[in-house]
Amino acid sequence: MWMAAGFAMLEAGLVRSKNTTEILTKNIALYSIACTMFLLVGYNIMYVDNVEGGIIPSFGGLIGSQAADADHSLESDFFFQVVFVATAMSIVSGAVAERMKLWAFLVFTVVLTGLIYPIEGYWTWGGGFLSELGFVDFAGSAIVHATGAAAALAGVILLGARKGKYGKNGEIYPIPGSNLPLATLGTFILWMGWFGFNGGSQLLISDKENATAVGQILLNTNAAAAMGAISALFLCKLLWGKADLTMVLNGALAGLVVITADPLSPSPLMACLYGLLGGSLVVLSIVALDKVKIDDPVGAISVHGVCGILGVVLVPVTNAEANLVAQLIGLLCIIGFVYIASFIVWAVLKQTMGIRVTEEEELNGMDQHDCGIDAYPEFVSVRSN
Repeated sequence: MWMAAGFAMLEAGLVRSKNTTEILTKNIALYSIACTMFLLVGYNIMYVDNVEGGIIPSFGGLIGSQAADADHSLESDFFFQVVFVATAMSIVSGAVAERMKLWAFLVFTVVLTGLIYPIEGYWTWGGGFLSELGFVDFAGSAIVHATGAAAALAGVILLGARKGKYGKNGEIYPIPGSNLPLATLGTFILWMGWFGFNGGSQLLISDKENATAVGQILLNTNAAAAMGAISALFLCKLLWGKADLTMVLNGALAGLVVITADPLSPSPLMACLYGLLGGSLVVLSIVALDKVKIDDPVGAISVHGVCGILGVVLVPVTNAEANLVAQLIGLLCIIGFVYIASFIVWAVLKQTMGIRVTEEEELNGMDQHDCGIDAYPEFVSVRSN
């Protein structure tokens, strides 16, 4: 759950000061909605009364009771699982920041957390067809991270870029965040939270074998994050001669996302290599998306989508139980379904309530438009008319 604070701090640091209150409101609201929707419908869709190897959930859990013969606490299982769905939605929050209507975002949150995520989650973690196919995604590089990125990409394409981000002749104008200390704090919180994200996915620690496995998972998770940050740091120096802090932060997160697909089977040295690949790839991906005018203020699509794909593809390198064909099929099914479903929902919202604020509202800031209060009121002296 502490990862929710990490996402809130990271995003608040990477948006402009005039949009800080709104991004914080989104983060606490999306977590609350995710908890409620997953409790009422999502968890049951994903896990209860489903056919093994199926594609469509039975939805029987919506009217029936949860499994009476479970060998573990379903209440504990719910709490662990609900943070995954909240994480997926947090990814969307950062990518659409600074120009999306708050209430359109919250309506989409209801659909993603209550329906879209549980359906694709059932395919693997709920015993659906991808699990029988042999698709391996230990803690959710695709199921959580690429899912959030696919939903975000659909929204960003329909939403468009922030005003002033791109010029008429292809120029790219950086829009710096307001608080890099806050963004750095958010990254460290996420880094720490990832130990629960990956280590907790072992689901058992009460015997020597599982306790040892959790230790290996934590070791590899930390190694990948550290090397991700280092590789991003050196690549920035090589490309631009500067140490770009935002890229280094995203490099650490990229390493974490890559190792999430299988944090147990790699050796620590391989985990370092995975982090190196992720930290380098995320820098190149952020630059590439900017060139095609995909405006992602926090780099979420690159971190969680591109590096989520990389993590899933790398699983067979060290895991003999996985094969590349099954991994690619799983990626295609999950990302394809989430993107199409999300695009439809975003399109309906765009045609009905609208998803983007007006140019004047965007110029004045989302804090005033959606919340009526500035996060840093002492910094605001003049507002544009």
